[in-house]
Amino acid sequence: MAKKIQDPDFWYSLLLPYVNWHTRRAYRRFEVHGKEHLPKNSAVIFGVNHSNTLMDALVLLASNNAKKVFIARGDIFKNPAVAKLLNFFRILPIFRIRNGVAAVRNNDESLNKAVDVIHDHVDLYLFPEGTHRTKHSLMRMGKGLFHIAVDANKQFGDKSPVYIIPTAIEYGDYFRFRSTTMINFGQPINVTEFFKHTTEENEAANINLLKDQLHDEISKLFTYIPDDDDYDAIWEIVKMKNEKRSGGLYKKMLRNRATVDKILAFKEKQPEEAQSLFKRVMDFAAERKRQKISVTSTAKKYPLLDSLWKLAVLLIGLPYFVASAAVNLPVWLTTLIIRGKLKDKAFSNTVSFGVEFVLFPIIFIVGTIILFCNLPWYWALLGAILLHCSYMVFVDYCELCRRWISDLRWTFKTRLRKQYKALNLNKLF
Repeated sequence: MAKKIQDPDFWYSLLLPYVNWHTRRAYRRFEVHGKEHLPKNSAVIFGVNHSNTLMDALVLLASNNAKKVFIARGDIFKNPAVAKLLNFFRILPIFRIRNGVAAVRNNDESLNKAVDVIHDHVDLYLFPEGTHRTKHSLMRMGKGLFHIAVDANKQFGDKSPVYIIPTAIEYGDYFRFRSTTMINFGQPINVTEFFKHTTEENEAANINLLKDQLHDEISKLFTYIPDDDDYDAIWEIVKMKNEKRSGGLYKKMLRNRATVDKILAFKEKQPEEAQSLFKRVMDFAAERKRQKISVTSTAKKYPLLDSLWKLAVLLIGLPYFVASAAVNLPVWLTTLIIRGKLKDKAFSNTVSFGVEFVLFPIIFIVGTIILFCNLPWYWALLGAILLHCSYMVFVDYCELCRRWISDLRWTFKTRLRKQYKALNLNKLF
């Protein structure tokens, strides 16, 4: 009997904890919410927003210890060696009409394998938008996920209910390594019950109803902003209002959503005033970016004080930073070179993760061997611990330095601060 993609694999099981550990340390904060919503021992399909290329799959993989299989777009499976590697990573292909009619015919095999995956109570993850986009919004969803759910329900729904789990991923920044991420699982959609109670006999119409329901449920799980001409202005306001307020990522998301609701209500009730405000916000944002001032600085009441404590931390950590930068030169230099050649900047974080994942272990192993060959064991052990943390410290130090410079600039940009104050965002929202 042929081996299934979801069957146990020694090398996969050996590698998985290491991959998950690397993924979690790629973020300063990593939160998972809504795990209480997940059905136990059931046929489950996860429908997830897709905003950050390969990192989306990696953070989902690290979200819990459940066995998982993913479905990805079929064009990345063209190379046989790559296809074999992706199969090892438990990723199935699904082709779209743009890949050609011949390729689409291969979907039947993938869909059958996907149904078999959830029949074995292995979690199946799909990105129904079909492609990534670095926005707090959702694109039109494809039908692949829903065809799998319908076929699974036909085959065994009477014995084991089929569920679709709305899932959202929210990032603090799509492009910066060591930002933050939150995974939020929503209330399950019981596909079996849906088809028991629907009055619509047309399967295509039912799939459209499921698509609309999943879209609505995912949009409730993260900072969702309608994708229209005002998207950028609304997102700028949200960041300026909530960037520095305390609390975890989930609470921040709730505050963001509340701010979006207030802005949309303002836009509906006072459309002309809203458009005037949006223009002024975008003018301010353009000048802020031109001056290289972070949005986090604009939220501070006393930026000079913030810059002083940052300076103290930077001075204390300077020797360790210099050593870390020297040791990790191959990692950050390679990352800079590859990221500089990217056509799609959405892959920036994926590149940062991939280079660190490949090169840092080599640096750590070689460095540890050198330490233990040349120092007493206790000093070598301390050096190995410092080496282990060195790349994360290097990245975080660079980020702190960037924010320190931003705070200083914001402190002395009197005209820009007056422009910010004139927006009157705290009173409006």
